[in-house]
Formats: sequence, structure tokens, C-alpha cells
Amino acid sequence: MAPLDSARRRQGNRSRRLAVLLTTIAAALVVLPGTALAAPVGQQLAAADQALLDGVRMAGLWEMPAGQMAAEKGQSRVVREVGAEIAKQHEELDRLTVEAANKLGAVIPNQPSAEQQQWLKEMKDATGARFDQIFVTRLRVAHGKIFPVIGAVRASTRNDVIRDLANAANTFVGDHMVMLESTGLVRYAELPPAALPAPGEDGLLAAAQANSGPQVGVSNTVIWAIFLGALGVGGFLTFRLFRRT
Repeated sequence: MAPLDSARRRQGNRSRRLAVLLTTIAAALVVLPGTALAAPVGQQLAAADQALLDGVRMAGLWEMPAGQMAAEKGQSRVVREVGAEIAKQHEELDRLTVEAANKLGAVIPNQPSAEQQQWLKEMKDATGARFDQIFVTRLRVAHGKIFPVIGAVRASTRNDVIRDLANAANTFVGDHMVMLESTGLVRYAELPPAALPAPGEDGLLAAAQANSGPQVGVSNTVIWAIFLGALGVGGFLTFRLFRRT
């Protein structure tokens, strides 16, 4: 019986070695060069992405009531029509912004800033032609400020949800500026100057670098080292297995 038991033990040992060998080779195949590791789910948003969510959300929180106010008390028919359409479109944009934030698990504002609330009070207290001028001036300046922010984030974001939101916001804001300008009340000479990069600076490149978050991946050198190491271990075990056999 002893020789039979010994043979069985040797057979069991060989089976275990073979299992180890197959497992090692399988592990090596998993990390073959050229594969990439996915970024973790739920990673923190880039600062520029969050800024877009906040900016578009806060714009809607005060421009919706401003548009509704213009639709009700605007002196000019054009101002009333523009106000109603801007309010309507901001409802849709706000819905898209909230959906994007929910998808990304991001926290966004739920009320206008103190400055925006002051603008609403200013409109509420104004009447007639003065109201029309305040409405157009405030909204046109505000749209002019958010417009380049949308473009910068759209150009550099690595987040598909933010990219889609930027596309929608870009269309809405562009249309709103055209509508406000159709009133004939925009004072172009008083608009703030464009913030352009200093000579020699690549503004888009700087924006992209500022928006880039930590990258998740493995270099080809590391992958090759793991792969060759695994094959070496597998070859050694194979040699030992067949030598004893």
C-alpha cells in the first residue's frame, strides 16, 4: 500500500503544481501589454467641471424669475417676448443641469448668490423703460461672463456628462444673447472687455492642464515587467514539474 500511497501523493503534488502554473499564466495574460485600467467609478469632478455645474445652475436660479418678471412688467413688447422665452429656455437648461449633477453625484446651489438676488430686487423696484434697460443690461452682461467659461470647459473636460451639458448651455446662452440684443437696448460700449491670455500664452493648453485630474493607468514598462516575471515563474514551475515527472 505504501508505494501506491506514495504514487498518489506524487500525482496530487503534480496536479497542484499544474494548477499553480495555469493560474500564473492566466494572471500574466490578464495584464498583457496594451491593456488599460479603467478609472474608478465616482471619482471627484475636476474643479472646472464643478464650476460649470455651479455657474449654469445659479444663472438659471435668477434668470428664470427675471425673465418671468420681464414677461409680466416689461414696457416693450419685444422685452416681454424675450423675457418669456428666456425664462422658458432656462427651465429646460436647469432641468439638464440638475440631471447632470444627479448622474455625477455632485452638489449644486439651490439659490441665487447675494449679488444675483440684489439684481432681482433692482428689477422688482423698477418700472417702465427703466425696468427694460436694467433687465437687458443685467442679463446681457451675465450671459457674456458665463459664455467663455462654457467654451473653456467644453474644450478641456474629460467628462462626457459635462461635455453634453456644455454643448446644451453653449446653444442656450448664445441664443439668449442674440435675443437680448434684438431689443436694441444693449449698451455695447459698457460691456466688460474680453479676458484674453497674455501674448505668448496658450490659453486653451493652460485650461486643459488646469482641468486635468489624476490619471489612472499602468505604464507599458510595468506591464512588461509583470508579464515577463509571470512567464518566468511559470517556466520555472514547468521545468520542476517535468523534471520530477
